[in-house]
Amino acid sequence: MRQSAQRITGDDVLAKLSALANPQRLRIIATLQAGGRNYVSQLARDIGISRPLLNLHLQKLEAAGLVVSDFEVSDDGKALRYFSVAEFSLVLDAARIAGLAETLTVQSTKST
Repeated sequence: MRQSAQRITGDDVLAKLSALANPQRLRIIATLQAGGRNYVSQLARDIGISRPLLNLHLQKLEAAGLVVSDFEVSDDGKALRYFSVAEFSLVLDAARIAGLAETLTVQSTKST
């Protein structure tokens, strides 16, 4: 997340934290960070999960702005979707959280 490119809101941080609150998604980011850009089938093999499950995790990560994707056509004509880690930084402390809370549009839900 580049602070200068756009103002980060509480909603943005919640989306990122939600996306990161899963061990498989952390493994996906770690694998992409270590190995660089990769296509879905190979990434699924590297991590050891099915492609459909990987795609669900990648959708969540991409929606949160933590990974980016693009399509590329291989030499044999297959369209491959490649993913890589987006440039982001997430630094939180009490003062930052207080400021972010003022920008929330997500309504809280009270449990009984």
